[in-house]
Amino acid sequence: MIARIRGEVIDILPQSLVVEVSGIGYEILMSGHDIDKNKLGDKVDLHTYHHVREQAEELYGFMSATAERLFTQLIGVNGVGPKAALSIIGLGDASALQNAIANQDSAYISSAPGVGKKIADRICVDLKDKVGLAGVSSGVGVVAAGDDAQAALVALGYPANEAAAALAGVDRALKTEERVKQALKGLN
Repeated sequence: MIARIRGEVIDILPQSLVVEVSGIGYEILMSGHDIDKNKLGDKVDLHTYHHVREQAEELYGFMSATAERLFTQLIGVNGVGPKAALSIIGLGDASALQNAIANQDSAYISSAPGVGKKIADRICVDLKDKVGLAGVSSGVGVVAAGDDAQAALVALGYPANEAAAALAGVDRALKTEERVKQALKGLN
C-alpha cells in the first residue's frame, strides 16, 4: 500500500494533482480545497489512501494526517464511498468536519456535492464517538486543534480526555508517530 507521497507537483487537473517522485508521476485524487493550495513546481508531502477495487487502483491524497484519518473513517460508514468521502473532506478543514460530526450537524455534511441527508445522518450517528473534536468539548472530551497525535489516539478509540492526559508528559517536539508511541505506553 502507498501511504505517503513526497515529490513535486508537475500537473494540476480538475480533481487531482500529478506528483513526480523519482521520475514517476503519480495521479493523486484530492479535494478541491487541497488542490487549490498547490501550484506547479511545489514540493508536497501528502498522506495517501491507496484504494484498490476490481477494475481500478486510485490514490487519494491529503495535506494532513487528520484529514486522511477522517477519510478512512468516512469510507467505513455504510453507503459512503471514496468519492463521497473526498467530497465531504473538501468542505473545509478537518477540524470543522470533526465538529460537525460530533455536533450532529448533518446539514453541513449534506452540503457536500453528492451527499444526501440520509447519508449525512448516518455519518453523524456512526462517527459521533469516533472523531476527536478540534477544541470543542463533548462527551468524549477535547482534542486540541492541530494535535495530530491526540487525534490519532482518539481514532484508535481512546477518549479525548485520556489521550490528552497520556500526551501531557510527552515532548511536543517529537514527531507525531513517536508521541503516539510514548502515549500508548502510558495508556497500557
